[in-house]
Amino acid sequence: MCGIVGYIGKRDVAPLLLEGLQRLEYRGYDSAGIVVTSPKTPGLKMVKAKGRVRDLEAKVPARFKGTTGIAHTRWATHGAPSDENAHPHMSADQKVAVVHNGIIDNAAELRRKLEADGVAFLSETDTEVLTHLIARSTAEKLEDKVRQAVRLIEGTYGIAVLHADFPDRIVVARNGSPVVLGIGEKEMFVASDIAALVMHTRQIVTLDDGEMATLKADDFRTYTTEGTRTTAEPTTVEWEAESYDMGGHDTYMHKEIFEQADAVDRVLRGRIDDRFSTVHLGGLNLDAREARQIRRVKILGCGTSYHAGMIGAQMIEELARIPADAEPASEFRYRNPVVDPDTLYIAVSQSGETYDVLAAVQELKRKGARVLGVVNVVGSAIAREADGGIYVHAGPEVCVVSTKCFTNTTVAFALLALHLGRTRDLSVRDGKRIIEGLRRLPGQITEILKQEEEVRELAEQYADARSMLFIGRVRGYPVAREASLKLKEVSYIHAEAYPASELKHGPLALIEPALPTVAIVPDDDLLEKNRAALEEIKAREGRILAVAHQHQEKADQTIIVPKNEDELDPILMGIPLQLLAYHTAKALGRDIDKPRNLAKSVTVE
Repeated sequence: MCGIVGYIGKRDVAPLLLEGLQRLEYRGYDSAGIVVTSPKTPGLKMVKAKGRVRDLEAKVPARFKGTTGIAHTRWATHGAPSDENAHPHMSADQKVAVVHNGIIDNAAELRRKLEADGVAFLSETDTEVLTHLIARSTAEKLEDKVRQAVRLIEGTYGIAVLHADFPDRIVVARNGSPVVLGIGEKEMFVASDIAALVMHTRQIVTLDDGEMATLKADDFRTYTTEGTRTTAEPTTVEWEAESYDMGGHDTYMHKEIFEQADAVDRVLRGRIDDRFSTVHLGGLNLDAREARQIRRVKILGCGTSYHAGMIGAQMIEELARIPADAEPASEFRYRNPVVDPDTLYIAVSQSGETYDVLAAVQELKRKGARVLGVVNVVGSAIAREADGGIYVHAGPEVCVVSTKCFTNTTVAFALLALHLGRTRDLSVRDGKRIIEGLRRLPGQITEILKQEEEVRELAEQYADARSMLFIGRVRGYPVAREASLKLKEVSYIHAEAYPASELKHGPLALIEPALPTVAIVPDDDLLEKNRAALEEIKAREGRILAVAHQHQEKADQTIIVPKNEDELDPILMGIPLQLLAYHTAKALGRDIDKPRNLAKSVTVE
């Protein structure tokens, strides 16, 4: 969730690190810090500040020179946001500086032992424990000092370490929290996210769990925490630095909502097979015989990815006639699930690094399950751990609140459902019908986004609501879940999603004029059932905003969405509700790209 940036080379390091931190601001944070050194001027110089990167930048003195450095944006776990709790953390002798993403589970125990040995702590953080462990190591090499320290800690970490006695190197290590190396010309970079690197290099190496690396200006090497050398070949990042610019929009969220037509075109490109009315998904590593042996599909994700998985499960059941369901990965990994060899498990994560999802994948792999990944970031941990999968090709998503990646993930699930269906019993005619529907999606998304002004006016009408209810039935229910989450995340208005069929089993008690209801009403075989739910709400004087394919008489307002195939309609019906959440938040003056208490990539439990 926090952000790490590091550099070693010949350039003035402070401006590079501050720029990198600015590119990681979207991850969510509450404080920031920077430490620099140089072979020519030994010793570590550090500045830290509670608040934004701009607050840190204002505190950095003019003569803060160095050619090697590490920097960090912190999201509080141990200890409140403060200058003292901000990273980097430095040892008492001011020789060791550490930045750390993750959580050290046995920090309290280690802290007690260190304090008993006379160590005085300056912060409340778990990270400072690691700093003192490295500083107190009697090993001669920095790599060995770090190796000894990480063997003593339990939990997750992505770390970068500087030592005043070794100004020619940065040592990094990973266990459960991403660490990415950037390979330049006689200069090296490290970061927790490629967003901080793409301005300078597109050649990257992603560390695996249990792996370390030493960076020098003209070289790098990787090895395990046990000391065994590993082979790491750089890969080329597809994303350009310009992908992280706002492109004339006021916020990244607005930009990313309006990128969805192009993003959907990318996820479809080169994958449709008109000859056999199916799709090519070579990355699945799943042949036809194996696909036909699948007896159940279990989809695991968190937050928005979980909701995309709910839509995906419905499409797989409808098109492939395989029992399928979705479950929060954070719950799955703690309930000692029965792992069935005939079940296909699918892990969903925008970043490919979501800790709860990654831990579930690792547990499933340990038990011999087949796991596919549906992720956006090429080379991410889940992509590497899974047996195969689908890249959703949404492009970089900077806003904490996911929009285009959610949409592309649902389209990726439509492709998978079609592939599995055509491998099994889905007819050529139905395969062709779904393909035609998929091809209509980009144009229909553009059509929906032309209604922005109308949605903005509606958002301003509903912005004074203290709470909102979102309802949908079968295909509409996951859409309601995701729309409810979007509103909560970005506007801070309480919202709840409920199956429309469950209204009379409790939620009707909430209905009153002060509680608006957003109803998902697709024009499918459940249309009349959904209209009956609107009748129930209207009879109790509830306000209704419908998202539908045609005007709904019982609704106070209706947002009209173009009709696609029944199975694909959920992909489109959530898009105007992204706009509703955005403009509601804007009307309330929220920090849209960086909602309070949230982070983009959740790499801790």
